[in-house]
Amino acid sequence: MSDKRQLGDSELYVTGVGLGCMGFSHAYGAPTERSEATAMIRKAFDMGYDFFDTAECYTGTNADGSTSYNEELVGEALHEVRNQVVIATKFGVQHTDSGLLTDSRPETIRNAVDGSLTRLGVDCIDLYYQHRIDPKVEPETVAEVMKELIKVGKIRYWGISEATEEYLRRANTVCPVTAVQNRYSMLAREHEKLFPVLEELNVAYVAFSPLGNGFLSGKYDANSTFEKGLDFRSHMPQYTREGFEAAEELMALLEKTADEKGATTGQISLAWMLCKKPYIIPIPGSRKEERLRENLGAKDVVLSTSEIAEFDSLIDRLEMPVYGQKPKGK
Repeated sequence: MSDKRQLGDSELYVTGVGLGCMGFSHAYGAPTERSEATAMIRKAFDMGYDFFDTAECYTGTNADGSTSYNEELVGEALHEVRNQVVIATKFGVQHTDSGLLTDSRPETIRNAVDGSLTRLGVDCIDLYYQHRIDPKVEPETVAEVMKELIKVGKIRYWGISEATEEYLRRANTVCPVTAVQNRYSMLAREHEKLFPVLEELNVAYVAFSPLGNGFLSGKYDANSTFEKGLDFRSHMPQYTREGFEAAEELMALLEKTADEKGATTGQISLAWMLCKKPYIIPIPGSRKEERLRENLGAKDVVLSTSEIAEFDSLIDRLEMPVYGQKPKGK
């Protein structure tokens, strides 16, 4: 599993596991201090990571009251190795007290890309995602802007996060889509119905939250606590006592397989998707060096077709509550 993976029909080839950088400044507690964050992101490159994911809305408040911009951290950390990495960022979402606000109007996108280029300190963005579908803007309209941005050299390729089949197909007819970035893990498999479409259109699947927001790492239990208001896991259903009880059989199989492979449960859960499809690229996030090494090591773990099927069969009959996943039958 050590070969590079191609992002769609593009010229972008990356190592099988990318790094989701969001947690350095957003959603997983207080932001990491700037110098520490940039050093860790650069250390990830030195380990072998070459695919880094961020977004304009990944921000947090530092201890001194200033804003931590994730894109600035990524850009600073990778400045010296810019030509050796693929950087992806996103537009079209704002976090508000009442939830996500989507805005993919053409004028908003044009302003957003210039802001991202500045914060990243790059001349061109490798992969630029629409962060969420904006119901007020047609996919063809968004795709036309992407075609324009590619033509003027501000972005190389584009993708859609939380894409549906209809939206993807309509957008793709105007400007070919390189990747979708949707939630995917052993806990959240509803987007597997997109796989035939991705194969037809030659679109890569970049999997966010591939460890179920850390749950599948096996590092937490029902007594684990998270900072309310700053760490999203504090209100995720998988981290309740009921969530842990519902996942007991899955975690037992993960532990058994990990022991047999000389791996960790987190590595097995990532290998499950890596071995399932050659166009899937998980982007787990972590701020810890040992976890970064562990996650990257998943690309060297091989699961057989029958082992993957055993996991799928078990997951199919379990009802596990998880953030972002609709209950079965709904």
